[in-house]
Amino acid sequence: MKASIHDGTIYDYIKKIVPQEDILLQEPMSRHTTFRVGGEARCFIRIKSKEQLLKLAPYLQATGQDYFILGNGSNLLVGDKGYSGFVVKLESSMGEVRVMGSRISVPAGMPLSKAAGTARDHGLSGLEFASGIPGTVGGGVVMNAGAYGGELKQVVESVEVMGREGEILVLDNETMEFGYRTSVIKNRPFVVLEVTMKLQQGSPEEITARMEELAAMRRAKQPLEYPSAGSAFKRPEGYYAGKLIMEAGLKGFCIGGAQVSEKHCGFIVNTGNATAADIKKVMEEVQLRVKERFGVRLEREVIFLGDF
Repeated sequence: MKASIHDGTIYDYIKKIVPQEDILLQEPMSRHTTFRVGGEARCFIRIKSKEQLLKLAPYLQATGQDYFILGNGSNLLVGDKGYSGFVVKLESSMGEVRVMGSRISVPAGMPLSKAAGTARDHGLSGLEFASGIPGTVGGGVVMNAGAYGGELKQVVESVEVMGREGEILVLDNETMEFGYRTSVIKNRPFVVLEVTMKLQQGSPEEITARMEELAAMRRAKQPLEYPSAGSAFKRPEGYYAGKLIMEAGLKGFCIGGAQVSEKHCGFIVNTGNATAADIKKVMEEVQLRVKERFGVRLEREVIFLGDF
């Protein structure tokens, strides 16, 4: 039987690793996802150093606790009834940014947008595509995040990860087995600690101009005014998810406060008062109707966590 946090044993151990102010009980997950919905996590732990994570994660693993490693919550839907496990939030302060010539190493908890900005400030080009992606470097590497013709596969040189027992491994680009919105880490018990990317020398002014160009394209085509998790579905081979959804007559389709965006049908948005159940139902209805109409199965990019 799993120990309860209320018996004090696990909580006392966690307090030896993480300051008490970084341990939040019954924390609303609506504060930590870009959908802005979700029930309470049993225990929410802010991790601000690699050493904390190397002690905590193996302990949770060894004691059989359910836990979830959280980045920016940008592709996550937490159920309205919450999550009975431990949410381990990797903060951007987990490590130092290191710039070595054309290489840059960044901690897993750093937002991709900040990593792209840091690269720009050092005159390094190649990460511009990531400047508007709302996730973290760690989460981005796990799913090989990309946009506008760029993806992390193109720039990642190596990834430092922690294994199940707390061991540290370094995976090179080939070992990462990057694919479309996937990597070797997606189905392995690895936690990303640090990512090293190899970029090219460039002009900060030209890099900034490219970032601004991509930002304008996003504002024009994406419903950034509403909470969402970005593209809700992966692109099916030979198709575009948003186009299939639109042609299935689902533009603007809504349940409660969840809606298929009228601006970009690949996005499911929270129009203001959505529940996680509303969003889940819209996604399932979209999958059902697209399958019925076109025989194409849409695969979610969004991770479901907890009880709905």
